[in-house]
Amino acid sequence: MNIHPTAIISQKTLLAEDIEIGPHVLIEDDVKIGRGTKIYSHAHILRGTAIGDDCQIHIGAVLGGAPQIRQKTETSGRLVIGQRNIFREYATVHRSKGEESATIIGDDNYFMAFSHIAHDCSLGNHITICNGALIAGHAAIEDYAFISGNVTVHQFCRIGKHSMIGGLARVAKDVPPYMLIKGDSYVWAINSVGLRRTNFSLRVRSQIKAAFKLLYKSGLNVRQAIEQLQKGPRSPEIDHLIDFILHSRRGICAYKKVGLGEKIALSRPIITIKNLKCLKRQGFF
Repeated sequence: MNIHPTAIISQKTLLAEDIEIGPHVLIEDDVKIGRGTKIYSHAHILRGTAIGDDCQIHIGAVLGGAPQIRQKTETSGRLVIGQRNIFREYATVHRSKGEESATIIGDDNYFMAFSHIAHDCSLGNHITICNGALIAGHAAIEDYAFISGNVTVHQFCRIGKHSMIGGLARVAKDVPPYMLIKGDSYVWAINSVGLRRTNFSLRVRSQIKAAFKLLYKSGLNVRQAIEQLQKGPRSPEIDHLIDFILHSRRGICAYKKVGLGEKIALSRPIITIKNLKCLKRQGFF
């Protein structure tokens, strides 16, 4: 082990071989840390936290903090983290409200700076949480989801696998798998770029696109669209989409038809002389 002399480590921890702990790190009671994990300076690993192998915990990250809730609760919750996860600067993940449950993080996830995962959340594998994203309590995020910067996710929401949440979005309903979300919980399209990058076949991508059109552009309500999907060509991906929607308690995100002008304005802002004059008249500078 390579442990800096200024680190404060409880004697009631279980540390595996080949770990590295930087200066001024704090590790409380009842913590388990797997092999090859590196903890950078000033990180805090709090009680009830179990961390798998080959993780990286960067400067100032706090893992296993008490849940941020007003009502009185047990302080003995748990945080269970898998393998090869990266927590960048000042990322925070809170333990569960009670010992009977746990905040769960899978494998190969990337948490960028200042991202936050609240109590009792459940995350799968290969998820990316970008800078400043805030995930409220009891949320569930499936494999390969991509959550962009400064996104907020309401408590108890579910984020489907291979979905992408655009920057600054506010998610208050369940996000179906494979979809692209922007703004106030609006579906814009399928996450075609993400599907190609994760090697979805052309046939499967075509099925997902057809399912998207049936759900959001056919004029059918959700129940009717699901019935049509169940009758049509099936694949594991379509079966998962159907199952996800059938088990939604908050309802799924609605569709928003986006005009060309709005797409340009949101994806690539254009500054013109006219825009600058307008901003000047309004006192921005």
